[in-house]
Amino acid sequence: MATIFWAGDSTVQYNDITTYPQTGIGQVFHLFVKPEIKVENHAKNGRSTKSFIDESRIPAIYDRITQGDFLFIQFGHNDEKIQDPDRYTEPFSEFCVNLEKFVNVARNKKAFPVLITPLERRCFDEKGILGAGEHSDYVEAMKRTAARLNVPLVDLNGKSRQKLMEVGPQASKGLYMHLPEGKYPSHPQGLADNTHLQYEGAVVYAGCIARGLWELGGIYRELLLDGFKE
Repeated sequence: MATIFWAGDSTVQYNDITTYPQTGIGQVFHLFVKPEIKVENHAKNGRSTKSFIDESRIPAIYDRITQGDFLFIQFGHNDEKIQDPDRYTEPFSEFCVNLEKFVNVARNKKAFPVLITPLERRCFDEKGILGAGEHSDYVEAMKRTAARLNVPLVDLNGKSRQKLMEVGPQASKGLYMHLPEGKYPSHPQGLADNTHLQYEGAVVYAGCIARGLWELGGIYRELLLDGFKE
């Protein structure tokens, strides 16, 4: 019985009632996989590849991951925060080096790494056109790293951009943390957050990753529920 381990940031992490209704992709991914597949979520709010490594979070995965398991690696949101030296990584140098460290964690334990490009923010302009976003260099750097290391990649960034264009600027607020004033005790003043997800958004984007696994085929498709269709 395989386990999927997640390493990532707040778009992936498990949330409790203190941040409700915020929901991470890794929190709902079990909905798409076979019942015998476990999901162990090590993602943490605000982490980049650098801060995740510097805080010694990798050993907790290394100590538990075993042969035949999977390590899903999704970063980028916080690596791009150039104003924060504790988190920032240059996309085509340190970011790539750090991604390779995660890949090696899996491969050293005969597990299977999967690189997942960062989720797109809800970045519509005043005309309702989806903007370029802020992840482009990190998406490209991850794709280059995947090719160089021969690691399978799921392009969540591309799939989430397509989903945002399909849903549109208004309806997409229901995917992200756009909350009315007074409805949620955790956010009494309301919120207009274009990065973090509500439950529906987490399910939608987890489905995008599941489609990516389906496209990869083989052992990655075998993780998914028998009834899952691309």
